[in-house]
Amino acid sequence: QVQLVESGGGLVQAGGSLRLSCAASGLAFRSYSMAWFRQAPAKEREFLAAISSWSGGTTDYADSVKGRFTISRDNAKNTVYLQMNSLKPEDTAVYYCAATTGWGPRSSLYNNWGQGTQVTVSS
Repeated sequence: QVQLVESGGGLVQAGGSLRLSCAASGLAFRSYSMAWFRQAPAKEREFLAAISSWSGGTTDYADSVKGRFTISRDNAKNTVYLQMNSLKPEDTAVYYCAATTGWGPRSSLYNNWGQGTQVTVSS
C-alpha cells in the first residue's frame, strides 16, 4: 500500500521559511517523479514543483514559486522536500505531495497523494 506522509507545515510570518517533507513507502521511490501541489480554500489545486525520477533530478516549477521554492529528493530516505523561502500570505494553503510514474504539472498524472499539511503565512 502506497503511503505519502507530509510534515513540516505550520504558522510562519511573511518573509519567513519552512521546509516540508514527504516520506514515501510502499512504492519503488526511485522510479517515481514527485511533486508538490497546494490548495487554498475555495481555489483549485495548484501545481508548485516537480522533480523527476531519472538521474540528475530534472525539476519544474510554477511561475508563482520560481526563485522562492526549491524541490529536492533523497532516494536513500524515500523522501522529497520543498524548501519555501520568502513566504507570502497568499502562500497559505494545504500542501500535498504526489507521486507519478509519468512527468508533468497536471494533477491528473498523479495517482498517489498524501493527506496534506497546512501552511499558514501571517502578514
